[in-house]
Amino acid sequence: MGQGLNFKEMLGPLQIALECIPEHRKGQNTKYALKDAGLSAFSVYYMQSPSFLLWQQDMERRKGQNNARNLFGINAIPSDEQTKNLLDPVKEQILGLPYWLIYHSLEQRGMLQAYHGVEGTKYISLDGTQSHSSQKIHCENCRVTIRDEKAYYGHLTLLAMLSAPEQEHVICLEPEFITPQDGHDKQDCEQEAIKRWVEKHANEFAPWSMTVLTDDLHCHQPACELFIENKMYFILTCKEGSHTTLYEELGLLERVEGAISSKSVVKWNGRYYERWDYRWADSLPLRRGADALLVNWCELTITNQDTGERKYHSAWATNHEMNEQNVEEVAAGGRSRWKVENEGINVLKNHGYNFKHNYGHGEQNLSNVLLSLLLLAFLFHTVLHLGCELYQAVRQELGARRNFFNDLRALTRYILFSSWRQLLTYMYQGLDLSPG
Repeated sequence: MGQGLNFKEMLGPLQIALECIPEHRKGQNTKYALKDAGLSAFSVYYMQSPSFLLWQQDMERRKGQNNARNLFGINAIPSDEQTKNLLDPVKEQILGLPYWLIYHSLEQRGMLQAYHGVEGTKYISLDGTQSHSSQKIHCENCRVTIRDEKAYYGHLTLLAMLSAPEQEHVICLEPEFITPQDGHDKQDCEQEAIKRWVEKHANEFAPWSMTVLTDDLHCHQPACELFIENKMYFILTCKEGSHTTLYEELGLLERVEGAISSKSVVKWNGRYYERWDYRWADSLPLRRGADALLVNWCELTITNQDTGERKYHSAWATNHEMNEQNVEEVAAGGRSRWKVENEGINVLKNHGYNFKHNYGHGEQNLSNVLLSLLLLAFLFHTVLHLGCELYQAVRQELGARRNFFNDLRALTRYILFSSWRQLLTYMYQGLDLSPG
């Protein structure tokens, strides 16, 4: 494990991005910098505290200093309403820079070694999720869905996250917002968002260094051709009901002895023995027609060794070459797609980040800007958990995530700190932790 990134090193790219926001105010009222508005919103997400800025304004009155300035670099704290008005016209794309500077810094420092999988590639899980739904509140970037003759306005976001089978954490990359696109009559969708994301960001990675993971919805020829054109591997969930041609071909191969390769492994899960049965085959058509793309296929079935009860089953289409040596690794990569749900979306929605809470919808881009700042806060905490020994030790000692954030909020409300390192050191020493 290389030397980790500290908070200040990550905050720098965010400050640079916010300083690049074009001035959109036409009057003379420029008391608050646009950067301060962005950092103020970010601080609320990072602290998981809607009251953080109010507490810092109170500290400023009492002490002439505050933690918003010392920890986040906020020179002047705008009100909530001012922050929303300042950020509403901002294009969310301007916040893409920090994701990539942090990602490349992690890579250069050797912190992503544990995220390598089959053929040395890293896994990118792409998955869409909803962050807002209302019958009343909406903006120009909302998608409209009609249910029971009622209009529902919502925001969908394509999340891109680095994952690995044995890793607890997912690393958030720049998202793609599913919003109405200029020059397009049809409503935007997840498939179009995947296309935009790949075309925008494929050059951030070395050719053939990444493997894309998606669900069955995107296991089709246009998506696979997109990944191949951009020199990416893929492992995509491949269900029988939606891939009749491929499974018809498999049915024919099953009649020929040895045409479908197989391998079985027995594993102890801590309670009983499981049998992991792998099957795989090469060069199967993804659809009908002479121009059908040929893909490789593998399947994993897990059963209770004693009872024969099936515990798990899934199958994937891939452009990785399949053999007895790597089939387990390919299947493990395919299964790790669920980490974007469990360690990503679940944490964002249910563990303090309040991903689905409407902090402010605005009339233009506010909802997407705030969501991007929230995802950056999630990324910052992830990176610190991966590479900061002080942070790791404090989090481990406090146990539940909520204990850490409760302490963080309480300390910064009453005590002035000069830096994040001083704050973490204070917590470390207060918990009587010692090196090793």
